[in-house]
Amino acid sequence: MKDIEVCEVTCVDEEKVSRLKEELLTHNTNKVAVLFKALSDSTRMKIAYALAVEKELCVCDVANIVGSSTATASHHLRLLRKQGLAKYEKRGKLVYYSLDDHHVKQLIQIAVEHQQEVDSRDE
Repeated sequence: MKDIEVCEVTCVDEEKVSRLKEELLTHNTNKVAVLFKALSDSTRMKIAYALAVEKELCVCDVANIVGSSTATASHHLRLLRKQGLAKYEKRGKLVYYSLDDHHVKQLIQIAVEHQQEVDSRDE
C-alpha cells in the first residue's frame, strides 16, 4: 500500500486557522521570503557563511574565498546588503562587509548546523 502524505478527509480546526491567519497579517512573511531567496544562491550563502565565521571581510577576500572576480563578489555583497543581511564600511580604498546583526549570524549558523545534521542522518 502507498504512503499517503495528504489527509484523506477534510478536517479544519477553525480556531487554529483563524488565529494563524490573523498572525500572518501582523508579520510580513513576504519580506522574510525575499531574505531566504537572497540566501538561496550558493555563492551568496558561501559569502554569508564566511561572514558568519569571520567578523568582517574585504571584498577582495570574499572574491578569493568564493573563487570569483571582485566585481562578482561585489554584486553578491550588494544584494545581501539590499536585503538587510549585510552592511559595509569603506576604509580608504577598501570596502569591508560584515553581517548586519547577530540575528543574521544565528540564521546562517542554524541553517548550516541543520544541514550537517541532515547529512549525518543520511550516512
